[in-house]
Amino acid sequence: MVRPSIVGIVGKSDSGKTTLIEKLVPELNRRGLRVGTVKHDVHGFEMDREGKDSYRHKHSGARISLISSPSRIGMVRDVERDHTVKELAERYFDDVDLILTEGYKREHMPKVEVHRKELMRGLLSSPEDGLIALATNEPLRVEVPSFDLEDAPGLTQFLIDYFQLKSGDSDHEK
Repeated sequence: MVRPSIVGIVGKSDSGKTTLIEKLVPELNRRGLRVGTVKHDVHGFEMDREGKDSYRHKHSGARISLISSPSRIGMVRDVERDHTVKELAERYFDDVDLILTEGYKREHMPKVEVHRKELMRGLLSSPEDGLIALATNEPLRVEVPSFDLEDAPGLTQFLIDYFQLKSGDSDHEK
């Protein structure tokens, strides 16, 4: 089965994971790649605003509420358990080349860890549990390539090379 490549962007709270994803997505897009993202929230979430029709549909008891427009589809669906990134990729991401995840630090997958000197904390990941690169604002001795937090182009190229991605090509096996 053809699947998109998946990389977890991990790090401690307030390290800049979302900011890094916001820098990587346009870089990957500029290189012709189709990118999806998954944010994991163990506390639950509300996607729609109270009072909107889709919110009212879901809160009236619908198991699935979908909103569709000419440019977007959004869905809120009840589930009985937390799904793995692999399960989500197989079900919802068949038309992308690369999935960037945020918040799945315990799942075993290739990971890029975001580290900030100001937080004065150690790393969460090691190569044994999937660490493939580090994005940081301080020099650290690590066994994986290290990129400056502002070097989105360099990290993008690393990911393209690591996953052997070709622009607009989702036919690679992973």
